[in-house]
Amino acid sequence: MSMKRTKSRSAGGRDKDNETDFWAKPAEPERSWEELTDGKPDDAFARYVLSERYAKGQLVEHVKFGKGVVTDADALRVEILFQEGKKKLGHGQA
Repeated sequence: MSMKRTKSRSAGGRDKDNETDFWAKPAEPERSWEELTDGKPDDAFARYVLSERYAKGQLVEHVKFGKGVVTDADALRVEILFQEGKKKLGHGQA
């Protein structure tokens, strides 16, 4: 004897992959390193130090990677766009 099973459906019958988050901020177009650092004086770049905290948009200078711009920041890490590409580094740690 066989039992016929029906297809299971998700709640509401909607597919989550097709939904968009209404409250999410629209993605900003990514700007290049050249656009973000062009014309900025050398003294505008703060020396990168692990113990300091950084904010999005802040200009930093790293000993190894050179000049960069903070593109994202959370409690423990910052994402910095350097000329050679993006790097994730720690910040605000003693």
